[in-house]
Amino acid sequence: MPRRLGRFSAGICFLLCFALVCGVMGPGVWAGQETEVKENQEGGAQREGPEITAKGAVLLDAASGRVLFEKNAHEPLPPASVTKVMSMLLVMEAVDRGEISLQDPVTISERAARMGGSQLFMEPGEVHRVEELMKGVAMASANDACVALAEYVGGSEEAFVEMMNERARELGMENTHFQNTNGLPVAEHYASAYDIGVMSRELLTHEALRPWLVTWMDTMTIGKEGHETEFGLTNTNRLIRQYSGATGIKTGYTADAMYCLSGSAKREDMELIGVILGASSSNTRFAEMAALLDFGFAEYKNMIFGQAHQSLGTVQVEKGEKEQVDAVLEKPAAFLAKRSEVSLVSHEIRLEQSVGAPVKKGQKLGELAVLRDGKKEAAFDLVAAEAVEKTGPVGLMAELLWAAFR
Repeated sequence: MPRRLGRFSAGICFLLCFALVCGVMGPGVWAGQETEVKENQEGGAQREGPEITAKGAVLLDAASGRVLFEKNAHEPLPPASVTKVMSMLLVMEAVDRGEISLQDPVTISERAARMGGSQLFMEPGEVHRVEELMKGVAMASANDACVALAEYVGGSEEAFVEMMNERARELGMENTHFQNTNGLPVAEHYASAYDIGVMSRELLTHEALRPWLVTWMDTMTIGKEGHETEFGLTNTNRLIRQYSGATGIKTGYTADAMYCLSGSAKREDMELIGVILGASSSNTRFAEMAALLDFGFAEYKNMIFGQAHQSLGTVQVEKGEKEQVDAVLEKPAAFLAKRSEVSLVSHEIRLEQSVGAPVKKGQKLGELAVLRDGKKEAAFDLVAAEAVEKTGPVGLMAELLWAAFR
């Protein structure tokens, strides 16, 4: 009997120790769940999300710029041809300002023609439209086309690089410095994953560019007049063929930068931007980008409460030519929430009861407040849809008489 009791006691002790260990380590370890902060092989930390082996990565919501995932996101790294995101951005902004047109002819300089690396193999003296060269940069990552555009917009590549760095400062890209327009290896040319996400987000606001980012194959006529040939363009970004909803953006590779990618995708009402820097192989960068985007779409939902210029109420106008004015959203009211917290999110319309004339178009009249569990998380301005002038003496007298009659 004592021997049996001893064995029973030993078994109980083993079970108690096992339970204690499980309690200390937690169910996440035994279930194979990921902890909130994970150590990577380089010793840095990343937010909860997919396992990323690339040196740097980030995932942003395109609408708000909110960071959904990051790993060494602010570490300066060589970006290779992802540099061209900024080059394309400056060209599109010059188009928007009316300084150049997509139909403008651009003469290829000797310097542009001899850039090497990924190129369209154009000869000095060839003439191509801005639109053609932009397509060559967006799809084929053409260094010669990139330099030709830089010279056309900036006057010289050096001046254009100064413009790139100035725009980076304006966008708050604190860990970026450009030395050239295309990302060919050179000292002191770097960018962080977060900064690339910022400029990629800005680039996607230019709708005219988007078709080039998602075109898989096309052709372009190159060569001087009388000696033209068709040059095939194939997009370097396999994401647009392999990932549902992919919208861009740009690949990059050099021996020092390794494999890089700024990628984006849109599903339902949400567009995400991911950046991978320093991946070990081309397959790895696309696989890890897909994992990033999958994580974002699975974990978050974009809640839409109203569209830009949508009327969400009226405000009384005192002593105005009109008795009331529509209060409209200045911009789309969208809030990114974790899918597990959607039921906690609500919104309120908060408007002034009345406002005195004159009322300026765009004058703030209130806000749409987004609440999470009753706490204000975001706000979107509601503004006057039109101007309302102050009523004249005749109108004021009629208003007083009407008030007295009532």
